[in-house]
Amino acid sequence: MRFTAIYVRVSTVGQNAEGQKREIERWLNGNSVDRQKVKWYLDKSTGDNLARPAFESLQSDVFQGLVGTVVVWKLDRLSRTLRDGINTLCDWLDKGIRVVATSQQLDFSGTVGKLIASVLFAVAELEQSTRRERQTVGIAAAKERGVYKGRSKGCMKAGIDPKRAATLQQQGLTKHEIAKAMGVSLSSVRRYIKQG
Repeated sequence: MRFTAIYVRVSTVGQNAEGQKREIERWLNGNSVDRQKVKWYLDKSTGDNLARPAFESLQSDVFQGLVGTVVVWKLDRLSRTLRDGINTLCDWLDKGIRVVATSQQLDFSGTVGKLIASVLFAVAELEQSTRRERQTVGIAAAKERGVYKGRSKGCMKAGIDPKRAATLQQQGLTKHEIAKAMGVSLSSVRRYIKQG
């Protein structure tokens, strides 16, 4: 018996997953989904790529044929890039998996679903690109005014020793395990290891 997979992702430490969870719970209730057949996957502090612990766990369950439906709050929770999003969605749909985005009230099954998804993924990628352009323009303006201080070193403010990441890696821990052990994002772990 295949289960319903709920995927929730927040991009930054300051974001809260509760809003997504609440909307998805509302959808589950409205569709009378048996909670015994639901599995939740939650990623925090993720980047733009698909290298996320919970997402990789979801992909593993999809590969094993355990998932019948994937529910997300919004399609861009899967990916903010057109290529990754479309490839993932098409792979899932080809396996007969139903994909639902609750806030957009869309079910992406079939050819029309793929078409709509491609437009939504393209919009998500455009939003991401536009946000980065605005950030770059803002930084340039701050530099011209002489007020740009650069990115703060979050690891120092939190009292985290970046060298510990390399030590944990030498002990055989994966980057995901190191991030969890240190309470930092995967991108921070990669940066610490590169620095160390």
